[in-house]
Amino acid sequence: MSPSIASPVQRVCILRLSALGDVTHIVPLVHALRAANPAIEITWICGPGEAKLLDGLAGVRLCVYRKNEGFSGMRKLWRELMDTEFDALLLMQLALRANVLSLGLRAKRRIGYDRARSKEGHSFFINERIAEHPRGHVFDTLARFVEVLGVDLPVAPQWNIPIPDEAIAFAAQHLPEGERCMGISPCSSHSLRNWRAERYAAVADAAFERFGMRTALLGGRSELEARMRDAILSAMVHRDQAIDLVGKDTLKQLLALLQRLTVLVAPDSGPVHIANTVGTPVVGLYAATDATRSGPYGNSQWCVNRYTEVAARFYNTTPERLPWGKRLEREGVMDLIAVDDVLERLEAVASQ
Repeated sequence: MSPSIASPVQRVCILRLSALGDVTHIVPLVHALRAANPAIEITWICGPGEAKLLDGLAGVRLCVYRKNEGFSGMRKLWRELMDTEFDALLLMQLALRANVLSLGLRAKRRIGYDRARSKEGHSFFINERIAEHPRGHVFDTLARFVEVLGVDLPVAPQWNIPIPDEAIAFAAQHLPEGERCMGISPCSSHSLRNWRAERYAAVADAAFERFGMRTALLGGRSELEARMRDAILSAMVHRDQAIDLVGKDTLKQLLALLQRLTVLVAPDSGPVHIANTVGTPVVGLYAATDATRSGPYGNSQWCVNRYTEVAARFYNTTPERLPWGKRLEREGVMDLIAVDDVLERLEAVASQ
C-alpha cells in the first residue's frame, strides 16, 4: 500500500471526530489543500463540539457524528453521504469507532496511518498509508496525509479559524483592551494531567503582584471544572482581581477570549492548542504527556516539560524506550511541576 499522487483529487473526506486539540492541527491542512486546488470539495466528519469550533471554515462541509448515537448515528451519516464518492478518504483517527464509521463511506483511496502507528484494526479499513517517519509532533504526523495527495505544507502553518463578531464582542466585554491578563484553563479531560488548585492560585497571585496581570479562569460546564474553579478562588489571596468565566462561554467565545490574553497557563488540553492558533503564548504544564509530541506546535518554548523526569522516576526508563505517545498518567506526576517553574516562564513571557 505505497502512496501514489498520480490520480487527481477533487473530492476529499476527512474523518477526524475529536479531540479539539487534534482538530486544530488539521485546519492548516485544509487551507493547504484549498490553496493547491481552490475548486476542491472537502467534507469533514467531526464531533458536535469540534463542529462548533470549526463553524464557518471556508470551503468545508462539516458533517457531525455524535458518539452517543452509536451505530444508528453511523447509518444516519451514511445515508447523508450515500450519493457522494470521494476521490480520497483521510482516515485520521485510529479509534475502532472511527474505523467502523469509515466503512459506509465510498472512496477510491482510503488513506490511513503507517504500520507503526496503526492499531484497533486500522489496517483493515485502508488501502494506502502515510509515509513512515520518525517520532515527532502530532501535527507532523497529520501533515503526512496531505503529502500523500501531493500537497506541501507552508513553512508557517495557517490556522485562521473564523471568529464571529458576537464572540469578539463577548471577549471585549470581559477582557478590556490593553489590560494584561493571564488565562488559567486548569482542567484536562484526563484528571491525572491536572495540576493542584493551590498551585494555580499561587501562580495567579504572583502574576498579579509581579507582573500586574489579572487572571481569567476558563473552563467548561462540568462539575469537575466548577470544583476546580472554586478551589482556586478559595486559595487565592487576590481573588477579587480574578475574572470567573468558567462555564460561561461557547467555543467561539473561548477562541476570542484566548486571542485577547497575554498568556495562557494550562495542562495538556484543547485550550493549549486553540490558544496557539491565535498566537497567544502558552505555558503548558506537561508531565504525564510529552510537550515535544503534544505541546503547542511551533511554540513550546514556554512549556514546562517534566516527561523525561517522570519516565525516570516512576518508570525507571527514558522516553526513547517508551512507545511514542505513551501517557504516564499516575498520581503525583504533575507534582513534579513547581510553582517557580511556571513563574519563570511567565516572567520570560512578560518581558517580551
